[in-house]
Amino acid sequence: MTVAEWAWSAEGMTETSPTGSPSARAVDDLVDKAGEAAAAWIRGDIERYLRLTPHAPGFTLAAPDGGPPRQSPDRERTFAGWQSPFADGESRLEVTAVHAWDDTAVLVAIERQHGRVGDAPDRDLSLRVTEVYRRSDAGWMLVHRHADPLVRAVPIEQIFALVDG
Repeated sequence: MTVAEWAWSAEGMTETSPTGSPSARAVDDLVDKAGEAAAAWIRGDIERYLRLTPHAPGFTLAAPDGGPPRQSPDRERTFAGWQSPFADGESRLEVTAVHAWDDTAVLVAIERQHGRVGDAPDRDLSLRVTEVYRRSDAGWMLVHRHADPLVRAVPIEQIFALVDG
């Protein structure tokens, strides 16, 4: 049995497998927290988001609005005093894949969500998301997040237009 098969089997119900990989329960808990965190974010509840999602020092973000990935030495300090532009949103995490080994987990998903941004009316704000987590003594910490709005396939001409700016 491979580590991936073990991670999803019924026998993997402890915190780590015999090989040191995270158990199915630990990974399921991580996925549940990621879903709750997405819901908190789209509601504008940054405090709850940060409680649910500890960020590793040096966390990197490839944000949905583009540009180069940004690194944050202290994500909580980055958000100190920040007022979220999001409000009245709802989110449902649609998991595409989860890869887990040793003290690492990668979550590939679509955040099916809607809400308001600033004064704009409620709208679809769904994102394709890849998150990388590292497990520490304190639990799972988010190391990297890539999110983009390309949930639906787009014609190549639209991709060219995006690339051209």
